[in-house]
Amino acid sequence: MNKQLNLLNTFKIPAIILVGIFIYIALEILRIKTPAIAVAVFITLLGSYRLFKESVLGLLKKQYALDYIAILAIVVSLITQEYIVAAILALMIESGRTLEDYGVAQAKKSLTKLAERIPDQVVLWENKKAGAKISIGKVKIGDYILIRKGEVIGLDGILDSEAGFTDESSLTGEPYAVEKIKGDPVRSGTINVGDAIIIKVTKVQADSTYKKIIDLVKKAQDEKSPFIRMADKYSGFFTIITLVITGFAYVFSGFDLTRALAVLVIATPCPLIIATPIALLGGVNSASKKNIIVKKLASIEVLSRAHALIFDKTGTITLGKPRVVEFNNKSNYKEAELLAISEAIERNSLHPLAKAVVNFAKEKKTEVIHAENTEEKVGQGISGTVNGKRYKLARLESNKGMTIGVYEGKSLIAFFRFDDEIKQESKNIIQNLKNWGFELYIFTGDKKEAAEKLVKQLGLDVVINAECTPEDKQEGIQKLKKEGKITAMVGDGINDAPALALADVGMVFSNEEQTAASEAADIVFLGGNFSLVVESLNIARRTIKIAKQSIFFGIGLSILGMVVASFGFVPPIGGAFLQEAIDVAVIVNALRTSR
Repeated sequence: MNKQLNLLNTFKIPAIILVGIFIYIALEILRIKTPAIAVAVFITLLGSYRLFKESVLGLLKKQYALDYIAILAIVVSLITQEYIVAAILALMIESGRTLEDYGVAQAKKSLTKLAERIPDQVVLWENKKAGAKISIGKVKIGDYILIRKGEVIGLDGILDSEAGFTDESSLTGEPYAVEKIKGDPVRSGTINVGDAIIIKVTKVQADSTYKKIIDLVKKAQDEKSPFIRMADKYSGFFTIITLVITGFAYVFSGFDLTRALAVLVIATPCPLIIATPIALLGGVNSASKKNIIVKKLASIEVLSRAHALIFDKTGTITLGKPRVVEFNNKSNYKEAELLAISEAIERNSLHPLAKAVVNFAKEKKTEVIHAENTEEKVGQGISGTVNGKRYKLARLESNKGMTIGVYEGKSLIAFFRFDDEIKQESKNIIQNLKNWGFELYIFTGDKKEAAEKLVKQLGLDVVINAECTPEDKQEGIQKLKKEGKITAMVGDGINDAPALALADVGMVFSNEEQTAASEAADIVFLGGNFSLVVESLNIARRTIKIAKQSIFFGIGLSILGMVVASFGFVPPIGGAFLQEAIDVAVIVNALRTSR
């Protein structure tokens, strides 16, 4: 219901003008002249107010557009008392503008939703028990707060509990949950996925990690270049032709303003103003059928011209889920026996690496055995008894990536090494994008070794920026834009949000409706199918191709109509209907983008 009310509110001015036109016609039929004129003038001014205002402001900024033809046509309509013509012109122009505004306005909600992810209140931890719940803005450095399982951590601090388990993937892009021990730093914006923990606050809300990311997104959106309407690009050519034909008609007719008005009415660039938003809306509809949500109409036009594609690694090119890439047996046990022991113990854990071990054992068709007395301690691993012997699986420090060691007592008897799996289609898709002439970049928070390994697996010439913070990714985008490149960024986490907001087009993979990355982006892919990137590029190019066809088709018919009108064969009201016929033809063609 609220969405319907918002939609009605958005299109209220065109609706008022349309009602006013019917009232004017009724009054004319009843020969009630003065009120009819008053209604016509009112709805004309209502529909053209924004047009006049923006045109004056544009002139002051030395920005020129097609709107001057429409202004001239409206002024001449009023002077020659062709009120219905003036009202129809105002309706078409305001409708075109409103269609553009409707799509663009949706982006303004993003920062609000991004900020809403952090809780408004937190529970203080006082005298070794849960205390009062207070506003997060009132928490001071040195206070202790309680974070329950599943809650987003609202403030930066140090872990005061003996151990904790946090999901930092939204900040770092890393697919692994992070084990914490007492004294480890904990960052705002991450999620507590273990038991309830106590945090000693080290930064107030204004200085928190997550707040800084929100500020970066806001700054990036403020700096983003405004969209220039496609119709404006052809304004000079069309304006000159229009003025020449209008001047000819005025002089040839013996300085008859009505003849000039007939030309101006047909020349009013409604096809040019309407074609783009209608085509873009059709493109949005086509994209939605492919699970691609386009939040800003303008992003389709910009995406069609992009030449630099920037990708995050984890969850974008890769699945964002760990898998075992190496199992090393350092004992006299048989490999199958060690895998069975490991699987029996890890089956009792919810840790993502534990799931990877279980899946690896299943792939190897290992015998299923059972572990007894399993015990998992966050930060210390998981242990269990198998066939009367005690084993433990715990993190093993390694410079080659995430590694878990298998221990019998204190002796290391084997280890698993993990990596993030590349999406099946990634290599071919990136190769195709390279063949299309795109410059390809990967900005990732991963270690340099892991990033270089990815490039080697892809076997492609891709520029890598590793160990990137959110600020680093944003600076990388800024550098490319300064080089004059139109940028499209593809990511999936909060750590990508500032770069997504600053890029000319931000695109994000999201399996959730409300993530920070999807709020900062212009285009959201529902699910993790990497081919949606290519699909969005195809839709953008096809949409703009059809929009241009509509524009040139409209220009051609308008010029033909102007020539006919200049010889007196079309009166102003006839020109208005002819213009409407051209509008319909343009709209029908533009709607092909929705298929």
